[in-house]
Amino acid sequence: MDSADLDPVTEWALAAADGDPAAEAAFVRHTQADVWRLAASLVDPQAADDLVQETYLRAFRALPSFRAESSARTWLLGIARRVCADHLRAVTRRRRLDALLARDHHTGIEADPTGAVDAADLLRRLSPERRSALVLTRVLGLSYEEAAAVEGVPVGTIRSRVARARADLIEAMTTDTVTPPPAEQRTAPR
Repeated sequence: MDSADLDPVTEWALAAADGDPAAEAAFVRHTQADVWRLAASLVDPQAADDLVQETYLRAFRALPSFRAESSARTWLLGIARRVCADHLRAVTRRRRLDALLARDHHTGIEADPTGAVDAADLLRRLSPERRSALVLTRVLGLSYEEAAAVEGVPVGTIRSRVARARADLIEAMTTDTVTPPPAEQRTAPR
């Protein structure tokens, strides 16, 4: 676009990219209602405030690369649409994960042979981050890279969460199961 053809919102976006705080405020003030309406329509009004905030976080991070090939309003609403889609995908994943965790026989972790420890109970004891990493990689079969993308963390973080989750499960299994009697009690009397 030619600079003479720029609408005020696009001009504010370009000025905001250069660090002008007044332009940043004007850009938000003149686009916020549209972003909120889009988020409320695509997701729901209760989630719209958080989605608007995430939209502006992403937009301000991307402003230095904004080249005004389209209007800033169009560019911003595209970001808002992607934020809403990401939110809906996360909600769907969370619901699927909750459903999997609710069904003991689908956890992929067998209860101990004595039946003293329930697999779902063991999973519930894990921190949410470790439980999610373990389920994503061991139950759903995602690679560490895929799980890292789902969680939005580095691959090494997923690896350490899975390792710690395994250690936590082993610890829980050994402390919750019935310990065998001492060797002298296991032998038959003579």
